[in-house]
Order: sequence, then C-alpha cells, then structure tokens
Amino acid sequence: MTTSSDISLESIAFDHERVVMVTGERSGLPIIVAVHSTVLGQALGGARVWSYPHWTDALTDALRLSEGMTLKNAAAGLARGGGKSVVCLPLGATLTDAEKRNAMLDLGDAVESLGGSYMTAEDVGTSAELMSIVAERTAHVVGLPPEEGGVGEPADATAAGVHASILATLEALFGTRDLAGRHLVISGLGQVGGRLARSLTAGGARLSVADVNPARKELADELGAAWVGIDEALTLEADLLVPCGLGGVLTSDVIRNLRVRGVVGAANNQLAHVEQAAELAERGILWAPDFVVNAGGVIYLAMASEPGADAAAIDERVATIGETVAQVFRDAAAAGTTTLDAALALARARLEA
Repeated sequence: MTTSSDISLESIAFDHERVVMVTGERSGLPIIVAVHSTVLGQALGGARVWSYPHWTDALTDALRLSEGMTLKNAAAGLARGGGKSVVCLPLGATLTDAEKRNAMLDLGDAVESLGGSYMTAEDVGTSAELMSIVAERTAHVVGLPPEEGGVGEPADATAAGVHASILATLEALFGTRDLAGRHLVISGLGQVGGRLARSLTAGGARLSVADVNPARKELADELGAAWVGIDEALTLEADLLVPCGLGGVLTSDVIRNLRVRGVVGAANNQLAHVEQAAELAERGILWAPDFVVNAGGVIYLAMASEPGADAAAIDERVATIGETVAQVFRDAAAAGTTTLDAALALARARLEA
C-alpha cells in the first residue's frame, strides 16, 4: 500500500501562497506549515503528527494536504482557504508526553509566525487536548476541548458527512439509499472509521473491516463485522470500499484488483495520482471525491467556532454533503468526465468567483 508520502516533490505543481519549515526550538523536529490559498478567507486545516522516511516526504504531504484543504473548503461553500501543518517524526519514533508538549509549542510558534493567514486544528496524530497546548503560543487554533471553552474534535461531523456520502453513492449505483444487506469494506477504524462502522451497522449494513492496529479488532467483534487484513480489504468483493486510513491507497495495481461498485471514504488524497480517477471510471467504479466527502469536520470547526453557533444548523449543513456528492455524480455524467473533474470544477468555480 502506498501513502501520500510516497508521491515525489517533483510530481507536485507548486502554487502555494506560503510555506514555512522550521526546526522546532524545543523539540528539534521538522515542522511544516503550508498555506495553499487564502482567496476565500483565512486558511483552515489540521495539524498532522506522523512518521516519515525523510523530511521531504513530510513536506510533500503538507503540500498535497494543504491544496486538498483549499478544494475541500471551497466545495463545501466555506469562507475559508486551505492550509495544513505537519510535524515530522523519524520512522518508528514515538513521543513522550513531554516531547508532545514541546512539539505542540513549536507548532504554535510556527502558526503564529504566519500572522493569522492560517488556523490549525487537530488531525492524524493530534487531539483537542494537544490543540490546547498549541493555543498557549497562538490564538489561531480551533477545536480545543469543550471544558476549556472550545468546540472539541470534529470526528463526529466528519463521520456524519461520510455517512451521507455513502447513502448518496448507494442511491446513484442501486437506486436506493437503503443500507440493509449492503456489504461495505472499511479500511481504517480510527476516530472517523470507528464512528462510521457503528452508524453503518446500525443502518443494517454488513461490514468487513481492517486496521493496522490489531487492538481495533475489539470493535469489529462488538459490531459483528468480519476482521480482514489490510491488503485483503482491497480485493474483497463488496458493494463499496470505504477508505478511512492514510491516503494514496488507490494505485493502478489496486484499482485493477478492486471488486467493488464504488469507493467513498474519509481518507484524504485517496488517489495515488490524478490519473487514477480515469482508471476507476474505465472500470465502472464510481468514486466519490475525497475532498467533498470528508468535509464534515472542517464545516463543523468553521461553523462551531463562530459566535452564536447553532448545532442544528451545523448538522443540517453537514448533511448537505450527500447532496453535493450527488450533484458531482450528475455533473460528471452530464459532461462525460470523471467525478474528480466534476468536483474540481465545482470547487474552482467558487474560487474563481
């Protein structure tokens, strides 16, 4: 399996507004903050703490993820630009609590140095509690714990948006949104994948699930889901593949061996290269573009952090992700293009407007 860090820097068109890379004063770790666009407003995107073979892989991830945030926020209709931050760990490294604190303080300094053009939040490897440490060094952070007056983590909203997208994809493929009896394969049972597994099971879906963490088999057993290997998950015959782990999973080799009718999930940057969108279409596999599907979290963070935030209005806005996915499918069919092209057109129209 590949990840987004397997993509070389040479394959990325650099059109970012600003990229800051520093060695953390306290942690000694490479810290990258990439601001792709502020055309629609302050850039918003999470902070990722992850292990990479080399710092250039972390930079590649930050560049790709920040561009994805620009598209995600635009397609979601938010007055926000796109950015991302990455704290680069050596392969196999783990941080003590003290080391995590130092890394978050360094991240806060890096964010603050951008003068408000970028707001960070939790992402893979971080949490609401870690964001409260970032907040000691900058005000440009969202998603702090509720007990500290923050809005908390956005995983519930992300999972709700993916769930709505799955229903829209089922309707496009089978003419019904009914989950009962549908076989779905979830790869990745983290914060979002685990929540999604629960909601899909409650809707009557039959699940096969995989995760690199064997401890998550407990959730599979609790839900009555079949536990399979990570590689096996990509070759099972099912209705939908739901990737909820790291990106880059849809390589040409994987696509050739898929035995599903559609792919819709929470993972960012699911395509190893943009060409894979056409390869999926050629095989008749309906792909719901990731930056549309997984926008629930950023919608929640953007709306919940505003004065007078209305929980019901946020839930309603997240639910409209399913309608956006359905519109992307219709636009792609009408224009004879890939779903990626249709989603990009949707996002770019708002950016250009």
